[in-house]
Amino acid sequence: MTLPSGPAPPAHDEQTPSAKEAAGTGRPVIRAPAVSPLPHDGWGARSPRLWSARRIPAALVALVTLCAAGVLLYDVIAVRAGHRAGAWRIRLADELATRPVDDPWLLIAAAVAVILGLWLLILALTPGLRRLLPLRAPDGCPDMGAWLDRKGAALVLRDAAMRVPGISGARVRVGRRRVTARADVRFRDPATVRDDLTQALQDQCRQLAVAHTPRLTIRLRHHTR
Repeated sequence: MTLPSGPAPPAHDEQTPSAKEAAGTGRPVIRAPAVSPLPHDGWGARSPRLWSARRIPAALVALVTLCAAGVLLYDVIAVRAGHRAGAWRIRLADELATRPVDDPWLLIAAAVAVILGLWLLILALTPGLRRLLPLRAPDGCPDMGAWLDRKGAALVLRDAAMRVPGISGARVRVGRRRVTARADVRFRDPATVRDDLTQALQDQCRQLAVAHTPRLTIRLRHHTR
C-alpha cells in the first residue's frame, strides 16, 4: 500500500568538499551536512512507545532472590529445630561484625550493589525496545499503532539510495533521531548525485512516516578510477 506523501522540500544545504584525501586511497571524500527535518503531511498522532517485557532481567532477579531466600530460610529452620547454624552464616556474621566500614571489600560490595540497583531502576523506568521506531497513524485512525524495525528501515532506505544513478554502493544506518547514508559514486557529478540522493532519501523517509522525523546526513565517496 502506498503511503500518502507531500512534496519534498528542496535541499538547501550547500556541498562542502573535504580538503583532505581519504586515508590510503587518494580519493576525495564529499560530505553533505544534515538537512532539516521533513514534515509529515497527511499523518496524525504518533504510535505510543512499546515497553519491553524484560523477561531475562526479571527472571534473573527472581532466581537470585529465590535462591538466597531459600538458603536463608532453610538455615533458620535448621537452627529452630536444634541444629547448628550453617558455617557460611556464622562466618558472614563474624565478617560483618569485625570488618571496619572503610574496608576495601565492603566498599566494593557496596559499589556493586549500588550499580545493580541503578541498573534495575533504569530498566524499570525506561521503555526499552530501542530497535523499534514508532510510526504515525494516518489522519482519521487515532487508534492505529505501528512500529518499524530500524534494520528494516535501513534496508528500505538503502534500496532507495541504490536506485539513484551514479551510485555503485550504499550503506545506511538508521538511529532514533538520525539517518546516516554512505555512498560510493562511480560516475556523474558528485554534487548532482548528492542532490538526487538527498531527494530520494527525503521522499523515502516521508513515506516511512516515523513519529520523530530523523535528520539526514549523507557522506559520498567519489571513485576517480
